[in-house]
Amino acid sequence: MSKYKAICLLMILTLLLSGCWSKRELNELAIVAALGIDKVDNEYEITVQVVDPGEISSKQPTSGRSPVITYHSKGKTVFEAIRKMTTVTARKLYFAHLQIVVLGDELAKEGMAEPLDLVSRDHEFRNDFDVIVAHDATADEVLNVLTPIEKVPANKLLNSLKTSEKTWGTTQSIKIDELINILNNKETSVVMSAIEIHGDKSAGKDPSNVRKSKSSVVLKYAGLGVFKEDKFIGVLSEEDSRSLGFLKDKIDSTIEILACPKEGTVSTEITHSKTKIKGKFENGAPKINVFIDVSQNVGEVECTIDLTKQKSIHYINKKTEELIKKRIEETIKTVQQNYRVDIFGFGSELHRTNPKEWKKIKKDWLTIFQEVPVKVEVHVNTQGLGTMENSLVKKPKGE
Repeated sequence: MSKYKAICLLMILTLLLSGCWSKRELNELAIVAALGIDKVDNEYEITVQVVDPGEISSKQPTSGRSPVITYHSKGKTVFEAIRKMTTVTARKLYFAHLQIVVLGDELAKEGMAEPLDLVSRDHEFRNDFDVIVAHDATADEVLNVLTPIEKVPANKLLNSLKTSEKTWGTTQSIKIDELINILNNKETSVVMSAIEIHGDKSAGKDPSNVRKSKSSVVLKYAGLGVFKEDKFIGVLSEEDSRSLGFLKDKIDSTIEILACPKEGTVSTEITHSKTKIKGKFENGAPKINVFIDVSQNVGEVECTIDLTKQKSIHYINKKTEELIKKRIEETIKTVQQNYRVDIFGFGSELHRTNPKEWKKIKKDWLTIFQEVPVKVEVHVNTQGLGTMENSLVKKPKGE
């Protein structure tokens, strides 16, 4: 084939290409950053937080409008409510950049499985967004709070969730696909981070809330919400939420405060934690053993302890072990007695260890779980002392 004929053939073939037939221009879409789902009068009330690109751009002056717009709609199903929202939005809602879904308190208590069906099934939703639950608030109220620093409140919700998870350990990120898997598994109960509104809820939507040095209304994560099947039944305290983080091997870093031998305190920074849960059956009865290895650094010293001596380091290791062990044992007891659901994954571990014995107790697991013995062992290694060996304020005697 000659060069001339080849060029002609390529030109003819380009006529057969369809191009981007389904493309959508940015100015035709309303980009949804957050979605809220509530239940009101037996109908689903949907709230979407839509980004105003002109107000968050750093390359052009803003007009003073709110950086986000919230739209609301009701329907018998979530699908219907979202479609009905087209009657009030100027553009088609675009969910591909959805960052977070907020479940209202009342809806979560009734059950979250049905309203989550659409967002986990529909092709317009990706599966990489987080899900949180509002505590003593509606999703609508949460998404209407304007936040300082982060112009888009959805970014604030997501960043606070991630930062707290990595540096404090009282929140846990859960993506929609992981949530659906746990709901279908039924061996482990769901936990998800719970958000609260501190201050006057109605004042949160006022732009003045972000113009003050101290906001009158703030969004704050309260700990981890506990679910029985798909129903919201309560919120763990911060201490219990941290203990759950240790048990589920999700502690990246956190802080422990220890009492010194005489008076004062030592604060340590957990830099690494590794948890192994072992299940076994003895004469048909399940038992759980928990092993936790922790590495830490000394962060702050407010007493006369001498960190140059090995016995002081041994003391810090021992006190940290005792503190973590005691708190975890108390959390396990609280969950067994008050919530009576397996949020620790003990059932999954027993199933994996001995499927035959697990099958015998599977139907009665939640009853058995309330009494199952759990042995906790914690080993702590203190590695770093910071840039100073002893306290700047209170030095050991003789110095």
